[in-house]
Amino acid sequence: MTTPRLRPPQHRVAPRAVLMWTVSGLVGAAVGIAVLVGAALLLGFTRWSWVPAPVVDRAWWAPVCYGVYGVARAVIAPRWRYRVHRWEVTADVVYTRVGWLSRAWQLVPVSRIQTVDHTQGWLERMFGLATLEVRTASHAGSSKIEGLRAEVARELSEQLAVRAGELRDDAT
Repeated sequence: MTTPRLRPPQHRVAPRAVLMWTVSGLVGAAVGIAVLVGAALLLGFTRWSWVPAPVVDRAWWAPVCYGVYGVARAVIAPRWRYRVHRWEVTADVVYTRVGWLSRAWQLVPVSRIQTVDHTQGWLERMFGLATLEVRTASHAGSSKIEGLRAEVARELSEQLAVRAGELRDDAT
């Protein structure tokens, strides 16, 4: 008897997801930089006596270092994420793989699905993408597929809802 091997799921997310994740990362980095610049300016203008002078003099390092990190992360992480994140829906299971350094494979039986959520945030709408979340009663049974084309997410949500209703078993 052979043991079945865990293989990568068949489908990648939409290529547009890379651009969306990059924009999202850059927006997050810009917000973080703005907060740190504000904090550095506040320290420079107030010169509180309880803050050591070397900290005040070097406060500008924080936004610069975070800016370098944030831009590098916004450029590198989405491409890496696209190469790893995959999904597949078979007749009886929703199969996902996520993770950058640590990988997580998740198989959700269609017969255990309780809800199927199809959502679009403002940035996803701009790029014609959506997120599909499949939930079960288990605390670890939810599976999320981010970066799907909006039409694919809608079709999958409808198909999974119908199939889950047909395959529903007692679950006791």
